[in-house]
Amino acid sequence: MSNLSPVPRPIAGAPKNEIVEALLEHKRAFYGVALFSGVINLLYLVPAIYMMQVYDRVLASRNETTLVALTLLAIGLYALMGLIENFRASVLIRVGNAVDQVLSKRVFTATFERNLKQVGGNSAQALKDLTEIRQFFTGNGLFAFLDAPWLPIYLFVLFLFHPVLGYFATIGAILLVALAVISDRLSRKPLLEANFANIASTQYVTSNLRNYEAIEAMGMLGSLMRKWYILQARMLERQSYASDRASIAVAATKTLRLTLQSGVLGLGALLVIEGKISPGIMIAASILMGRAVAPVELLIATWKNFTTTKSSYLRLKELLENFPQRLQGLSLPKPKGALNAENIYVTPPSGQVSVLKGINFSIAAGEIVGIIGPSASGKSSLARAIVGIWQCQVGKMRLDGADIFSWPKEEVGPSVGYLPQDVELFEGSIAENICRFGEIDSEKIIQAASLCDVHEMILRLPRGYETQIGEAGSALSGGQRQRIALARAVYDLPALIVLDEPNSNLDDQGEAALIGAVSQLKQQHCTVVVITHRSSILRAVDKLMLIVDGRVAAFGARDDVLKAISQKTATSLPDNTKE
Repeated sequence: MSNLSPVPRPIAGAPKNEIVEALLEHKRAFYGVALFSGVINLLYLVPAIYMMQVYDRVLASRNETTLVALTLLAIGLYALMGLIENFRASVLIRVGNAVDQVLSKRVFTATFERNLKQVGGNSAQALKDLTEIRQFFTGNGLFAFLDAPWLPIYLFVLFLFHPVLGYFATIGAILLVALAVISDRLSRKPLLEANFANIASTQYVTSNLRNYEAIEAMGMLGSLMRKWYILQARMLERQSYASDRASIAVAATKTLRLTLQSGVLGLGALLVIEGKISPGIMIAASILMGRAVAPVELLIATWKNFTTTKSSYLRLKELLENFPQRLQGLSLPKPKGALNAENIYVTPPSGQVSVLKGINFSIAAGEIVGIIGPSASGKSSLARAIVGIWQCQVGKMRLDGADIFSWPKEEVGPSVGYLPQDVELFEGSIAENICRFGEIDSEKIIQAASLCDVHEMILRLPRGYETQIGEAGSALSGGQRQRIALARAVYDLPALIVLDEPNSNLDDQGEAALIGAVSQLKQQHCTVVVITHRSSILRAVDKLMLIVDGRVAAFGARDDVLKAISQKTATSLPDNTKE
C-alpha cells in the first residue's frame, strides 16, 4: 500500500444549492401548506357572506331561526379555519425543524472548514443565519407570501358586488403595493449595512474579550471599548435610519388601509342610496376590503424580516458553496505510522508566501524524530501539514502512502495524536477531554494519563477525572493543561503522534514525565514527531531534523545532526572566540 491514496468518490447527486435542495425535500408539505392557505382564505369570505345574509335576509324577514342557523354555521366554519391555521403552523414548524436537522451538521462543518482556512471567522454567525431562515419559514413572513396571491380573488368578488367597488379596491391595492416597493427601496441598503455592522461589532467583541486577563492587567478595556463603540454606533445609525423609513411605510400603510375600508363603506352607502346594491353588500364589501389589503400590510410589516432572512440565505449559500461537503474517500487500513513528505510547499490560510519550501523526508513507522530550528522557521507549519490540518499547495504529505489531507478525518483521526503549540482544551470534564469526547473508556483514559504521569495529579483534583475544567481549561494551570493535552494526544496509542513544543509550560518533573512518555511510545512502536527548543527532550529521539527558513537544513541520526550543527557553529565563529 506504499503509493495508495484515498480515491475521491463524489457524493451521488450532490446539490448545487444545498439550502434549496433541503427545502425541496419537503415540497409536498409546502404544497399542503399552500392548499391549507387556500382553504383558509376561502373561509375568510365567511364573515362577509354572514353579514350580507344577516342584513339582506334576517333583518328583512325577521326570522330568528335563520339567524341562529347562519350564526351556528359561521361559528363552525370559524372553528374549522382555526384548526386548519393551527395545523398549517404545526406543519411548517416541523418542516423547519427537519430542514434544520439536515443543514445544521453541514453548516457546522462548513463553518469549521472556514475557520480552519481563514483567520477571524465568526463561528456563530452561520448557525444564526440558519436559525433566521428556519424562523422565517415557520412564522408570519411566509404566511404573508402565501396569502398575498389571494388578493385578486377578493378584488374579483368586489367586482361581482359592483364594478365601482372593484375599481376602488384595485386602486387601493395598487397604492399599497407601491408603498411596499418604495419601502423596500428606501430601507434595503441601510438594513444591509446595519446587518453587516452588527456582525462586525459582534465578531469584534467575541474575538477580543476572550483575552480578558491581558485586557485587565494592562488597562486595555477602555481602548477596546472605544473601538467597539464606533462599530456599535455605526450599526445603530444605519438600523435607526432603516427603521425610521420602515416605520413611515408601516404608518402610511395602516392609514391607507383604514382610509380604504372607510372609503369602500362610504362608497357602498352611496350605491345603496342610489339603489344599486343592498346594505348587506355594503357591509360585506367593507369586510372584504379589509381582508384584501391585510396580506399586503403584513408583507410591509414583515419586509425587514424578509430582508434579513434574504441576507442570511445569501451568506449561508456562499458558505456552503465555498466549503463543499468533503468527498468520501476509499476506506483504508489503520495506519502503522510511516510518514513521507514529497517536495511539499505549504502556505498558511489567507497567506501569500509559502512558509515550507520543497520539504522532503521519510520517517519509518515507530521512529522518534525531533524537529529543531530558529523561531518562525516553519516548524509549527510543518506539524500542521503532517497531521493534515493544512493542505500542501505542491507535493503530498503521506501517511502509510496515503495523502493524509484527503484521508477522512473521522477515519484517520483516532490514529493521529496532536499537541498544538497553543494548547486547546474544551469545556467539559478531564475524562472527556482525554478521550476526545468520544465514548468513555475508563481503562484507556487511565492508561493515557498514566503514560504521561498525570494520573496522580488528576486524582488530587476536586472530582478527579470528572473535574470540569471550564472554558478552554481555565480552571487549570498552564502546565496542567499541557500535560492533559498530552494525555489526549497519546490516548489509545495512535500510530502517529505530533507534539509541538510539548514542554513549553512544564517544570522539571513534567519534562521528565514527557521524556518517559516518549520512551514508552517508542516501545509501543508509535511514530512520534517532537518539535522543541529545549535540548533535554532530544535524548529521547532517534533522528533529528533542522528546519531553517522553511527548508530542511539537516536530517539524519540525532548524534550526526547535532555534530554537524556543532561543527558548523564552530566554523562560523570568529577566530578569537574558538577554543
